[in-house]
Parts: sequence; C-alpha cells; structure tokens
Amino acid sequence: MRAARLIKMVLLLQSRPTMTAAELARELEVSERTVTRDAQALSEAGVPVYADRGRSGGYRLVGGYRTRLTGLARHEAEALFLSGLPSALREMGLDDAASAARLKVSAALLPSVRDASRTVVQRFHLDAPGWYQEPVTPDLLPAVAEAVWDDRTVRARYRRPSGEVERELSPYGLVLKAGVWYLCARAGGDFRVYRIDRFTSVAVSPERFVRDEDFDLPGFWADRAAQFARSLLRAEVTLRLSEAGRRRLPHAVDRAAADEALAGAADPDRDGLCTVVLRVESEDVAFAQLLTLGPEVEVLAPASLRERFAGTAERLRDLYR
Repeated sequence: MRAARLIKMVLLLQSRPTMTAAELARELEVSERTVTRDAQALSEAGVPVYADRGRSGGYRLVGGYRTRLTGLARHEAEALFLSGLPSALREMGLDDAASAARLKVSAALLPSVRDASRTVVQRFHLDAPGWYQEPVTPDLLPAVAEAVWDDRTVRARYRRPSGEVERELSPYGLVLKAGVWYLCARAGGDFRVYRIDRFTSVAVSPERFVRDEDFDLPGFWADRAAQFARSLLRAEVTLRLSEAGRRRLPHAVDRAAADEALAGAADPDRDGLCTVVLRVESEDVAFAQLLTLGPEVEVLAPASLRERFAGTAERLRDLYR
C-alpha cells in the first residue's frame, strides 16, 4: 500500500513543476504529516525530492529526475479508454485504475503538453443519464463488470414478469443507455440483452469462456435497439398533417416510424394537408406525443383517439375563451 503511494507521489511530482504538501495530501488521500514522511523516505531511497520552505513552498524533483515507472498495467490501459465516462468508471469500480493510468500517461508526456488532460477535462464532459431522473447504480454492476473484463462465465438469477429464472451466461459487454445499464451476453447459443438492475444474484465463475472474436458490441446493440423500438410499435393511427406538422413529426414520435409514415404519405391536398399512417406504441402514448403538434395534426382514426383529441380541444377552447 505504501509502495504504491510512494510511486504515485513520484509520478505526481514528475508531472508538475511543484506541489504543496496540502495538494499532495489531497491527491494521495493522506495527511500532510504522512506526505512529509513519504518525501523523507523517497529522499533516503535516492529519489531527489526537494522541499521548498515558506508560505509559497512545496515539493519538487530536482536534477531533471525521470522515473521509468510509467508502464500501464492492463486494467489501467483498459480503463484509460473509458476515461471520458467518469460516472461509468465509478459505477464499475474502475475510477482508481483510470486515475492511475492518466497519471502515468501525464508523467510520460513532455512538459509542454503535460497539461493536456486538465485542458480537455475543463472543456468536455459526458453526462450519460437522462434528465429528470436520479441515476441508480445497480449493486451487482461491479461483479458483472469484473466478469466482462475477465471473460468469466456467471450464474445469475434474473427477475422477469413471470418470476425469477436462473441462467448461465457468457457476458460479452456492457452498455449504458440513458442512465440504465444492460448486459449483452450469450445464453446457450444465442446472444441476449439483460437489464443489470433486474439481476437478483450473480456468481462469477473461475472458469473463462472462449470469446467469439467476430462479436461486434456496437453493431449488436444498434440492431437489438432497433428491433426493440420496432417491437413497441403495435398500433396504427391515421393522421392528416400540415406542412409544419410534417416537419415536426420526427421530433414528436419515434423517428424511424415517422420517416416510414412520411415516406408512404399521399400527395398533399389543395389545403396542403397530407394523410399518413403512423405506427405507435399505444393510443395513450400517441395521444401524449401528438398533442405536442397542436393544430398541425388531425387524428382521423381510430375513432376513440379522435374523440379524445376532440374532447381535449373543447376543454382548451373553454379554458382560453
């Protein structure tokens, strides 16, 4: 533990001209007294750590000292490629590995570009979860992530509407979609998608599975996501749209469904209105989505949805009369 801290202290001093005891204590998560003892230990070991006294003083390396302890461990190198996803790293338990990797890379850079990591962090940030919801990290995510990294099979219990089932899975990859974690895994001979928060237990096996090197996680997810979106569209509504309604439709409903409906639209009538058939998830969802188009859309069918819009229009008229 102390050896790792001493190495980190050397790398910190190598990556910056000088650091105060307070800054080092904060980075190393120790007291300033411990920093003083560690600096003394490094000096006795032959590392030229020099302490500048006074209010503006601090610690620095002298004589152009450069350590060769910058090689990345495998888990650090893997975490480095995820360093643009700080919340994801934290939830998978990889934030310490990513921090060590960034520090090693920074220490190996020339002084003229050593502040590149800080410059990027100050200018770009990815916030994966959606608005108006607090992201919840599934308790079993770190265990699943460990199995994914090491290609280890897992035996998991999964909660379904009909009850819990037990599965032996080969976990291929994790996907974070709108703040929700999913596992893409092979069960038997098929690849399936599982929500991590629906696992009730996960036992990681010491045995490794042989990964199919042809498996393409981004391509697989894009295909399954498209299939899932299409599977939700179980109903149809017939609409009459103005030109403004046609422009706004893809922003109000599923974009693929809107594109399909507009591609099959009849020619506009003399009033500039055209009729389309739109696939929707349900009448309730269609009502909420199409209501945002206001007077730019008229529902022709089904009759129950048309009546619902007519009733809402009457209430709005009475409200704003």
